[in-house]
Amino acid sequence: MVSVSAVIFGVDGTILDTVDLHAAAWQQAFGRFGREVSREKLRSHVGKGADQLLPVFLSPEEIGWIGAGIASLHDRIYERELLPGARVFPKVRELFERVAGDGRRIVLASSLPRRELDASTERAGVGDLVSWAVSADDAERSKPRPDILEAALDRLGSVDPREVVLVGDTPSDAEAAAKLGILTVGLLCGGFPEMELVEAGCAALYRDPEDLLARYDASPLAPRRERLAG
Repeated sequence: MVSVSAVIFGVDGTILDTVDLHAAAWQQAFGRFGREVSREKLRSHVGKGADQLLPVFLSPEEIGWIGAGIASLHDRIYERELLPGARVFPKVRELFERVAGDGRRIVLASSLPRRELDASTERAGVGDLVSWAVSADDAERSKPRPDILEAALDRLGSVDPREVVLVGDTPSDAEAAAKLGILTVGLLCGGFPEMELVEAGCAALYRDPEDLLARYDASPLAPRRERLAG
């Protein structure tokens, strides 16, 4: 078994309780352009970038007419009105400290634009523990395409993808990771159904960062000697 040398963390729904906030921002943005979309339907696609989300709800012609405006308005509503009040999931910093203490490099990988990712990192209070952060600005396509994770691997240099673990909360996280041979640990705190995460390829599931930290020694993140001992 290959030892883990780096851990990639998602952001929305993984370290910040922001899935519902994104759904609300998308709903408002669609509504201001005359498109009524239920928040629940939008929620199931949070984690994808605008390139993957908009085609679910708009025709190619509509994307050409209003897609950029809707995406821009979502970003503005989310960043200015909703993100400042976002809740950090319990024990996120402690989990990052444990991973860093084991000598693993930490990368944040998100479909957020760079400015929103930077603001999210600051909100989570983990910037000093992160080696790199990759955003939508670093990739042509968002998850479930693997582009963002490929950008994360590029930052890590010559690393075997089998030495990397992704911690995420959406099926698209696991689907993207599987395309590159990266193992995914799924968190249920983003609100996605357990069965969907399993079917997408998550190797292990935990309630949230606090639960992952509590069971760390037996998790895929632990040094191999600790997993064997557990």
